[in-house]
Amino acid sequence: MPAPFTRPRLLYVTDLTYPAQGRRYGDEDVELSARLRDEWDVALCHPLDAAALLDAFDLCLVRNSGPVIHYQDAYDAFREVSLRTGARIHNPLTGRADMAGKQYLVDLAADGFPVIPTVDRRTDLGRLPEAPRYVVKPKAGADSIGLEILDRADLDTLAFDDGTLLVQPHVDFRYEVSFYFVDRVLQYALHAPDPERRWELRPYEATDADRGFAQRFADWNTLEHGIQRVDACRTRDGDLLLVELEDLNPYLSLSLVPEETRDRFVTALRGSLRAVLES
Repeated sequence: MPAPFTRPRLLYVTDLTYPAQGRRYGDEDVELSARLRDEWDVALCHPLDAAALLDAFDLCLVRNSGPVIHYQDAYDAFREVSLRTGARIHNPLTGRADMAGKQYLVDLAADGFPVIPTVDRRTDLGRLPEAPRYVVKPKAGADSIGLEILDRADLDTLAFDDGTLLVQPHVDFRYEVSFYFVDRVLQYALHAPDPERRWELRPYEATDADRGFAQRFADWNTLEHGIQRVDACRTRDGDLLLVELEDLNPYLSLSLVPEETRDRFVTALRGSLRAVLES
């Protein structure tokens, strides 16, 4: 007879073949999952298979599973099974940001947070500053899917009274910067010096003001455990504005940080996984 399981079983959800520009999802997940095998029995699975496999594992870690819009029915089934059975998921399915859709951008903008001004109704266009161009994207989108850049005349002819589209001024920014958190503790930051090559990231030394900016959004999300990436842009005036708060499956760019930083991140993730498992 085989020996009974003596270690917790971790279902690691990833799409190893997702074609992301300038990023290799599969490489990151192969490396990260290998770093977890000293403590868990780990099995990798595609997001289309996750709902059917949940009950065979003690904990499910959702990582680079690609934009949900590509497999919405399977993701909805995964959430339904998880919530119905009380399955332990990391990140827990209580996120208020991208995990729940892009409504948070509208809400945060209306509440005065430092966010790119965002509306989802024609009647609220007056809340946006005047700009030569505007960004229009689906509220349920991801990875720039469906994104358009329109001038004001085209914007005036756009029908978007059903709340399914987001409209923002096109911001002329100096660079983008991302802050990576585990359990609301900042682990590292990366930035893209060239706005035209957003996927080419370099280590970024965050100032106290930068840390405070990012921490405000990580805390707003109220996820006690989990991974978050706060994406922001630096305006020509030097301010930071939130672009996105990714709390579902943020790519981590771990290959771009020093080994010491990567080790610290993995240690923090292990602790976070244990906390969810024991909750």
